[in-house]
Amino acid sequence: MLKFFLLVLAVVTVNAQGNAAHGKELFLKYSCYACHGFSGQNGPGARLVPMKIAQAGFVAYVRNPPRPNQMPSYSAKAVPDADMADIYAYLKTLPDSAPSAKSVPLLNQILTAP
Repeated sequence: MLKFFLLVLAVVTVNAQGNAAHGKELFLKYSCYACHGFSGQNGPGARLVPMKIAQAGFVAYVRNPPRPNQMPSYSAKAVPDADMADIYAYLKTLPDSAPSAKSVPLLNQILTAP
């Protein structure tokens, strides 16, 4: 499995830049929001925001998800690499709505208590 994943990463060649505005349109067009929520973090699918993996890893995941019974795979024919770059760029613009523990007074007191 690891060899396959590394091979997929080596084969995937996407532009490191993307058009976030177009990515938003594609996120809606391909109904990504149906599973990942409009914010990329509040649906029944995997949390996409904050995006913590590199673009190549994101593309490899979408092309060959580890649990295909939970997420369909999207080939380069179905979603071209340029579109994947745009979707990734859009996801990178979405804010993480979860506050940090330090910004919640009670949690901050618990974390800093002796």
